[in-house]
Amino acid sequence: MIPKQISVEEITEVRRPLSSSFLNKRIISLFGFLLLILLFLTPVFRLVFISFRQEDTFTLAHYAHVLYDKTTWLTVKNTLIIVTGSTILSLFLGVAFAWAMAYVNIKNKKWIQLFIFFPFIIPSYITTLAWVQLFSKNGFVHAGLQLLSSHFTAPNLYSIGGIIFVLGISHYPLVYLLTVNVFRKIPRELEQAAKVSGASRWHILFKLVIPLAIPGITAGGFLAFLSNLDNFGIPAFLGIPANIRVLSTYIYEQIVSFGPSAFSRAAVLSIVLAIIAAAGMIAQWLMMRKGKITETATTDMEARILLSTAKRRICETFIWCFLLFTSIIPFISMAASSFIKAYGLSFRWENLSLKNYQYVLFSDQRTFSAINTSIKLALITAIVCLFVGTAIAYIRHKSQSNITKLMEGIVTVPYALPGTIFALSMILTWMQPIPGWNPGIYGSIWILVIAYLTRFLILQVRSSFTAFSQIDPSIEEAARTSGASGIAKWRKILFPLLFPGLISGALLVFLTALTELTVSSLLWSSGQETIGVVIFNFEQSGYTTYSSALSSMIVMAIFIGGILFIQLEKTWARSVLKKR
Repeated sequence: MIPKQISVEEITEVRRPLSSSFLNKRIISLFGFLLLILLFLTPVFRLVFISFRQEDTFTLAHYAHVLYDKTTWLTVKNTLIIVTGSTILSLFLGVAFAWAMAYVNIKNKKWIQLFIFFPFIIPSYITTLAWVQLFSKNGFVHAGLQLLSSHFTAPNLYSIGGIIFVLGISHYPLVYLLTVNVFRKIPRELEQAAKVSGASRWHILFKLVIPLAIPGITAGGFLAFLSNLDNFGIPAFLGIPANIRVLSTYIYEQIVSFGPSAFSRAAVLSIVLAIIAAAGMIAQWLMMRKGKITETATTDMEARILLSTAKRRICETFIWCFLLFTSIIPFISMAASSFIKAYGLSFRWENLSLKNYQYVLFSDQRTFSAINTSIKLALITAIVCLFVGTAIAYIRHKSQSNITKLMEGIVTVPYALPGTIFALSMILTWMQPIPGWNPGIYGSIWILVIAYLTRFLILQVRSSFTAFSQIDPSIEEAARTSGASGIAKWRKILFPLLFPGLISGALLVFLTALTELTVSSLLWSSGQETIGVVIFNFEQSGYTTYSSALSSMIVMAIFIGGILFIQLEKTWARSVLKKR
């Protein structure tokens, strides 16, 4: 049988759909890449550009004006002192708790870990309110000190020391998170060999364990450093009333002043803040070079230091007392103060009332509007990030090329920037995306939508990528070999396995967007206030009881939401196991 001859025209006709499909993919990829640059990198370029511009000319006048101002250097000094002090406190607490949780045979570690994360889960400005109420003249600390002696008074949180303390307490869970598993992965055999050689327990800790854990400690310390540098809520609530400026609050003051060169001065201050962040990054890199990562194949969850029953109980009592004071009592104090009729009254039955909640929920239209706005923004952000972030994570998981790594790096930029810098860059970009054209985005709710999407997308990308990484590639290959279509593969196999990881990322995005303050404080407009902005305005106006009531509601909502999510995750896991 003579095979049929295929003409050149037929070959071209066969190839055309393939080349056309390839071309379409290239066009879509190019469009997506350009969109990422427009949304995620352009704001940063505009920020740097505006710091050198004055009336359409290149100038260093703004840098000269800001850098020759004594207030700038006092602000930089305050920033360095506060960030350094709070980072040291976070490192000490985070490493201590990580070591105890990884090595000591204490009980109820899951509950201890939950309360360790509690100050970090709650928004920092609400945490600040809780500490302010605890240390106020009507708070529990002052009352307890008065029982000891009438000469004792509660420490003043409206000070540099107070800001350092609250920042350190709020961010030590970051150090714990990145350190505890590093401790658990240090080979047990190395410690046993050192012990056999006659090394004491303290010598093993400081000469062996801590040096081997340097990568995790450094990573956690750098994350705490950036969080302390970026934080706006705590320095604003404690520093502005005491006239203590840091760079994040000073940038805020420059922008809200609306002077002729306010944005340019704020841009210069943002560059200074970015330089400090870059210096911290370089310090982290130098520390990481000295550290050696030595890990076992699996995480060792067994305790290595077995205390006697008496010593273990003493250790547990100390830990629970600390957690009670830092993670529970401040929020109980804040909730109690929310029932007081007027700020300054003592906590007695005749001074208690529900009028603060009545005002917040039913009388003040701004509060109802802010709750409505925040829920809408959080839902839109969570839903869009769920689909877009999961798609990016899937592409990143399937392709380890430099393009996908660059794409992930671009998406990370807005979240890595301090919030005030990012908010200012959004203002400068969307006031006039193209010179001479104002689309009306700045001053509307849409700038908040764009800001939230670009800033929090990376949270969903990382969460979804982790979920994809936990699925064996052979499962997807088996589905494809069995003839399952793309939709069936996702609906029957991948989605049930990915659901907990995807939803946890979406919940994280939702809660972060719901209670966000730093970006919203610079981008909100009249009628579009968010929950964080309303609480901030209440506190700045002296309505502490109103801010306490609204904050208590937010804490309760987060707590109930967390319980519901845990139950949903357990129910879903049981249903997936039944189907198998």
